[in-house]
Amino acid sequence: MRSLFNMILLAFVLNINFTYAGNTKDNAQTSIHWQALSNAIFEQAKRENKFVILDLEAVWCHWCHVMEDKTYHNPAVIKLIKQKYIAVRVDQDANPDISNRYEDYGWPATIVFATDGSEIVKRRGFIPPQLMASLLQEIINDPTPGPSIGKKIIPVVGTSIQFDSAKRDQFIGDINSGYDTKLGGWGEEHKFILAPNVEYALICAKSGDKAFEHKVRETLDAALGLIDPVWGGVYQYSDRGRWDSPHFEKIMSIQSDDLRLYSVASVQFHEERYLKAARNIERYLIDFLTSPEGAFYTSQDADVSTTIDGHMFYPLDDKSRRALGMPHIDKTIYTRENGWAIKGLLALYDAIADRTTLQRAVVATRWIEQNRQLPEGGFSHGAKDRAGPYLGDTLAMADAYLALYTSTGDRAWLAKSKSSVAFIQKQFKTESGFVTVANTNDKGVFQQPIKQSEENIGIARLANQLFHYTGDEVYQKVAEHAMKYIVALANADSSRYQAGALIAADEIAEAPAHITVVGAKTDAAAIALHDKAIQYPALYRRIEWWDKTEGAMPNSDVHYPQLERAAAFVCVNHACSTPIFEPEKISTKADLLLFGTE
Repeated sequence: MRSLFNMILLAFVLNINFTYAGNTKDNAQTSIHWQALSNAIFEQAKRENKFVILDLEAVWCHWCHVMEDKTYHNPAVIKLIKQKYIAVRVDQDANPDISNRYEDYGWPATIVFATDGSEIVKRRGFIPPQLMASLLQEIINDPTPGPSIGKKIIPVVGTSIQFDSAKRDQFIGDINSGYDTKLGGWGEEHKFILAPNVEYALICAKSGDKAFEHKVRETLDAALGLIDPVWGGVYQYSDRGRWDSPHFEKIMSIQSDDLRLYSVASVQFHEERYLKAARNIERYLIDFLTSPEGAFYTSQDADVSTTIDGHMFYPLDDKSRRALGMPHIDKTIYTRENGWAIKGLLALYDAIADRTTLQRAVVATRWIEQNRQLPEGGFSHGAKDRAGPYLGDTLAMADAYLALYTSTGDRAWLAKSKSSVAFIQKQFKTESGFVTVANTNDKGVFQQPIKQSEENIGIARLANQLFHYTGDEVYQKVAEHAMKYIVALANADSSRYQAGALIAADEIAEAPAHITVVGAKTDAAAIALHDKAIQYPALYRRIEWWDKTEGAMPNSDVHYPQLERAAAFVCVNHACSTPIFEPEKISTKADLLLFGTE
């Protein structure tokens, strides 16, 4: 699953100049024999009395390439590994369970294990050759687990679905104090759109909070500098505490989050530059990360080769870039990344009602269904997974399905979202929260289930929306089960997912913005009303379309009058506005009833 804080820790950026080593698949054969992770690894380690060293990398990761070139080609490092270690290399994009477990340590992340699969040491980021050799020798001399292992914090089974006032105040205070008042954005060293914080700021701004409106607009404006002016798409982040020192990798989690947030902000603030940003991200997805069948690839590297890095390449125009080559595109198609892309595209569709954008989302959805779907509503990650199924894939598709229902009013999408949540509940629910992976046979530390905060926040928000769309209390219970874990975890170790946790708690505590269009789905007037309804810039919303030929609404908590022409209604506390016949009046009426503003 995508970790929001991976974006901060993706590379341990040191002020050292190195020559990029290129993708390791393209390098000359290393004398280190890298193996895939499996139970056989630890059996081999026990037979040979060796440690296991795990290199957890990403295909697109610049510092992973540097570490391969500089550290793992160093004679002293090679000698020690061959003598006393079994070397394992794992692609974090392909292995969400391993990625989630070590998300605070990469990329690259280096973990050393004893023969029983227990951890001895964990290190984040690039490790220079001399330091690596010293570390490997120290472990041989004394394999006692070091301070990086720490004590595992296991939160108690939660009982509350809300944070107390002191915890809320702490979270809000932390969000405010973490804001860079000089340059905008959250974080000092790495500058990028931290999606939960920006989303929280958008929500607060919609409610009239001018301070958060300033923060979110300043951040979105500054982050425009991370959008590639030639090809579109968003660079991963900027370092050195500035917005003009980009790391040029383009990964799907960044593209999808920024596409969604710029799309919403373009309508909320009526800013054309935000819409332009969203369309430039869409353009990049279409031109570079779309497969011939319409599904989406995973990422694009920053650099072309050992001699042509991103700093040399990306300042050039299109023709000059292509003359030098093309940074590697990881053409693996993962369900999770496609779910994210689909949701991002639908946010843009909601903003502009461009049917071609909707069609791209639908085509990608159909491909995933045909090639990644499991029985009973679940999904695999890739074509062949090491473990799994993984929670993140089915969660991302359940989210995408609900977004498709909101954008189209087609109840088939709602049914599929419900089916996927049923799969999640069956496969991933534990006594406390939801785990990342089901049916793993891994040994050692990998037997301990991982519950990622972001995934549980996602389940809480999705299931709560399904509760409001369907009226079925089973989804309310799913949302509350995830929320109890989030609240208990935050009380145990000051969870870093503060903004997302606050959003989930607030959504569970109140009803979403509710707009319903009543009219035939073939009626041009009803279509125009629905186009405006889905454009309403509320991140927490229930947008419905009742065509009476389809029978009762999935949630019949509101009764609408039968009129001679199509109309829209804004509803609050099961009571609705007078009929709205002009599409352009929907937003004004919604603002008045929901926020007391016009």
